[in-house]
Amino acid sequence: MSYKRLYIASLMGVLSGVVCVLLACGDGYLMLKVVAGIFTGRFLIGFVIGISAWKMHWALHGPLMGLIIGVPGALGAMMSPPPQFTKWEMFFMSLLMGVLYGFVIELVTSVFFKARQI
Repeated sequence: MSYKRLYIASLMGVLSGVVCVLLACGDGYLMLKVVAGIFTGRFLIGFVIGISAWKMHWALHGPLMGLIIGVPGALGAMMSPPPQFTKWEMFFMSLLMGVLYGFVIELVTSVFFKARQI
């Protein structure tokens, strides 16, 4: 396993978690458990990308990991959607964001830092 890949992908997961929490709060307030769920979900996407041994192109690998890891968070997002969204809108938006963050994490890890899978 490449520790460089693990470190970069995990760090990108942390940064993605911070960005996602900031975007989710907007002007409002989020409960600590919601913040923790968003942050740990994005970190977990980065960590799993870093340790994954699935041999596939990076542009497919990142989004796939984001989709797989994002399902529990998307289900959790259905529990208390804000008034402007339905439960299903929250589910699909959360899932889509997991896919997008997975793509960005893998892009930075594999393309910018050239930390390829071994």
